[in-house]
Amino acid sequence: MSDNSSPERGSNGRRKFQLILVTLIVLAIALILFLYWFLHSRYFEDTDDAYVGGNVVQISSQISGTVTAIKADDTQMVKAGQQLITLDATDANVGLAQAEAALAQAVRQTRQMFLNNDTLEAAVTASQSNLERAKEDLRRRQAGVASGAVAQEDVSHAMDSFKSATAMLEQTRASLAANRALTDRTSVVNHPAVRQAAAQVRNAYLTYARSTVIAPIPGYVSKRSVQVGQRIAAGSPLMAIVPLEQVWIDANFKEPQLKHIRIGQPVEVIADAYGSDVVFHGTVSGFSAGTGGAFSLLPAQNATGNWIKIVQRVPVRIALNPDEVRAHPLRIGLSTTATVDIHGDGKALTGAANTGYQTSVYEQLGKESDNIVARIISDNSGANSVPVPAKSPRAVLTTPNT
Repeated sequence: MSDNSSPERGSNGRRKFQLILVTLIVLAIALILFLYWFLHSRYFEDTDDAYVGGNVVQISSQISGTVTAIKADDTQMVKAGQQLITLDATDANVGLAQAEAALAQAVRQTRQMFLNNDTLEAAVTASQSNLERAKEDLRRRQAGVASGAVAQEDVSHAMDSFKSATAMLEQTRASLAANRALTDRTSVVNHPAVRQAAAQVRNAYLTYARSTVIAPIPGYVSKRSVQVGQRIAAGSPLMAIVPLEQVWIDANFKEPQLKHIRIGQPVEVIADAYGSDVVFHGTVSGFSAGTGGAFSLLPAQNATGNWIKIVQRVPVRIALNPDEVRAHPLRIGLSTTATVDIHGDGKALTGAANTGYQTSVYEQLGKESDNIVARIISDNSGANSVPVPAKSPRAVLTTPNT
């Protein structure tokens, strides 16, 4: 009996020792995990429901017309101001020529108005002289009636001449006043008729210039739908430009994760396209005004008897380091994993920093139209003070792309 019990006691001892060892290992692992969570992991919030977002600039024509050339296609990189699409500009060219001729005629007619002031002033002076002469002639004839040296008929003719000279003076004065009413407090350049004609030239030039659709920003062409020979209407979408240097991350965090997330906290982003070897760095820049479900096409209606609570997600925008984005370009819609460092608490859900986007490529069109107007006014008014462009503004539209 003693020989049989000894091996059993040894086996039970080893089993007990193994159980204690496993328990200690499990407790050690649990302690390590707890310490890792307490010292590190609890200060980070992460989500793999994050995607690359960016601006998608729709390109459309400001005028209607027939497409004659397409100079950029999908996946191609374009620069700001580069020609994308050319429309038939025959009608616009004719309209511009008509507007230029109308402006030249308006300038010459306005110059004539100002010259008429001198002519009418001279006419008033001549009429005053004629009136004085007729008045003196009438006085002499009236003095000769008493002595019988002048017939009464001559006096009547002198009276008629005096009345005619008086009427002529009043007429020339009225004509001078009417002409001055058209030219007072203005000049040839600032005359309303010239300014109206100049506005027509600017409008015609803009129509002519808009027959060439240009890129407002640099980026990659995508979603091209226009074809050569197609008749397009103003405002119709033709293609899109995506500036890949202006991308961000839209990370959708669960409601409980938002407690300690605030604007300005550092973020690490890993894109599935590059893997964990490439880590993008950024900061939290803003929070959406509502959950994804609130802005969906068909928002959920929770006022039902079979309601089930679903944890909602709130889009959080993350601004990326532009140097890292240039080194490793991202495409819109790529899947990413975002990890926010929430060390230190602060006020969550605050407003995002203001961001502005703008382009200046269209400002040149206004300057070129002003140059055309200045040249036409200078050529037809002789005003040396009006600036004249060094070259024809139309050459800007026909210069090949570089």
